[in-house]
Amino acid sequence: MSFTGGIVLSATAALGATLLAAGPVQAATAPQAAAVPQQVTLASAQAKAATASSKQKQRAAKAVAYAYKQIGDPYRYGATGPGSWDCSGLAGGSWRKAGVKLPRTTTQIYKKVKKKVSWKGAVKGDLLFFYSGKSHMGVYVGKGYMIHAPSSGKKVKKIKLTKYYKSNFSGGVRPGL
Repeated sequence: MSFTGGIVLSATAALGATLLAAGPVQAATAPQAAAVPQQVTLASAQAKAATASSKQKQRAAKAVAYAYKQIGDPYRYGATGPGSWDCSGLAGGSWRKAGVKLPRTTTQIYKKVKKKVSWKGAVKGDLLFFYSGKSHMGVYVGKGYMIHAPSSGKKVKKIKLTKYYKSNFSGGVRPGL
């Protein structure tokens, strides 16, 4: 046993001595060789992120345009259009027209979409959620407005996001990434 341990120790010591002798030369050249692939990887990752962001903005614009076309349609609980909507049906239908499939309900949508957004961080196309349990939602259209299907007996409309909505805001998501 001690003989085997001696061989391992001797081999380790020899390897260490070799590395110490060769270390400074390799250390000077190794980071330079590694830096080029890392820079290329970083540049390609940034290019992919820029492309994904651009594609998301295009999809968001389509979702918002579709939501605008639904203004005046009646609210109907459980409706997913066309012709009548509930809040999550309108959001899902708008994003579906933009090529993004979302789950059916407000809570499912919030859980599934990974990119979360704040009240101040919202941009066109983001989905904003309200009340405990995220029981209501709308499509943010920019400049402090959203389009939503409010409740029974009402129609899809564009509204100003007042202090009331801010105080009942419970989260936001950015689909399409």
